[in-house]
Amino acid sequence: MKQTCLYGKHVALGALMSPFAGFDMPIQYSNITDEHQAVRTACGVFDVSHMGEVTVRGCDAERYVQHIFTNDIAGAPVGKIFYGMMCYDDGGTVDDLLVYKMGEQDFFLVINAANIDKDWEWMQKQAGGFDIDLQNASDIYGQIAVQGPEAESVVEEVLGLDCKGLKFYEACSLPGVILSRTGYTGEDGFEIYAPPAVINDYWDRLMDSGRCKPCGLGCRDTLRFEVGLPLYGDELSEQISPIMAGLSVFVKLDKQEFVGKDALARQKADGVARKVVGIEIHDKAIPRHGYTVLTPEGEPVGEVTTGYHTISSDKSVCMALVDSRYAKLGTPLAVQIRKKVFAGEVVKKKFYDKHYKK
Repeated sequence: MKQTCLYGKHVALGALMSPFAGFDMPIQYSNITDEHQAVRTACGVFDVSHMGEVTVRGCDAERYVQHIFTNDIAGAPVGKIFYGMMCYDDGGTVDDLLVYKMGEQDFFLVINAANIDKDWEWMQKQAGGFDIDLQNASDIYGQIAVQGPEAESVVEEVLGLDCKGLKFYEACSLPGVILSRTGYTGEDGFEIYAPPAVINDYWDRLMDSGRCKPCGLGCRDTLRFEVGLPLYGDELSEQISPIMAGLSVFVKLDKQEFVGKDALARQKADGVARKVVGIEIHDKAIPRHGYTVLTPEGEPVGEVTTGYHTISSDKSVCMALVDSRYAKLGTPLAVQIRKKVFAGEVVKKKFYDKHYKK
């Protein structure tokens, strides 16, 4: 079991630790509801040092990233961040990731912790014929995420980092630090990448300030779910393409080429057999990952990918992969929760409004 550079801090704070993506990670410190609400109303801090980082540098760096990435980064200004996917030839998802343009020939890729080894192997195989320096920097960086409506003032005043000039989905290099403004919570937020010693110092300063609450992966999942953000392994996978997941806005089919383009173009043109949808349950029962989705007549037509009784909106909702015939908004469906069947209907996947600062 791997440990992040902040492992000792979590243990000292009495966090509930649990395996996640090969790491021993904090799931919660006080309770998930309190931590969730802290991010929605004030400020929370997450250890996300388990995430992977890959650097791509060299005269073919942009061309290589274009080749492996579904989004279009051509001609982007330095400091711009892009969300998108890496896909297999058949359109299945290798991973979803963020691409930071740090220089004209310098890109910083942030990948999911559970996929680091798989992604790295795949990315190396794609590097043939490109004049690049490809480095797996996952063990070099620690990362913390400061999230919530007070995040900007906390980063400025507690850490002394100039962040007000950053717009949504922008990054900058500071001495020994990469600072970005994206957020995986639906709130304004910043990500800080730095060597472990710096991350430990920043964590201590944030905790000593009394201005933010330590938050675990439990509320990170409830927060991202409420605003309809996907999690690899749930709403995206080798079997779930970006088109099936409803993420076609991040698939730029007008690009000259990228791995999986032909398959994704066919899916976009012909339609897909299954789609990821939102479902609201007309009851307090909680749908969980893997539970069966049914028609009102009891025919199985899909399964839940993520489900909760939402903390912010007090509703029992889920995202589910269902037969496309039943994906239209308002379609009545049901979810089997243990031995009972609970009626519901297809709704938008965003169960709570985002509050990014743009």
